[in-house]
Amino acid sequence: MSRRPGRYLLLIAVGAVALSGCQSLRQPKLVAPVAPVRATPPPPPPPPRVVVLPAPPAPPPKSCVPRTFPGPPRYPDTDGALRAAPGAADRYQLMAAGRILRQQRLEELERAVAACR
Repeated sequence: MSRRPGRYLLLIAVGAVALSGCQSLRQPKLVAPVAPVRATPPPPPPPPRVVVLPAPPAPPPKSCVPRTFPGPPRYPDTDGALRAAPGAADRYQLMAAGRILRQQRLEELERAVAACR
């Protein structure tokens, strides 16, 4: 019995020597010099988004014509009225009355246009 513990110790010692010898037989790792890696600059940030807002709509133009400005009159010298007139004197009177109404209307329009300028 006394021999057995010695054998175990001998086997352990031989095993330890064998393991240490195996590690010494390994080839050393060759480390190649590594060139320093250049740090690439980060890409520039994208340009800010430009949001173009449409211009506010222009206010509606103010009317130069007053609201109380009358509409066009009914002129008496229409084609139908001139054809239906019994004589030349009647046609002449219709054209004279129409001319007077047109002159008055033109004066009113000129006053409204002058106020706009």
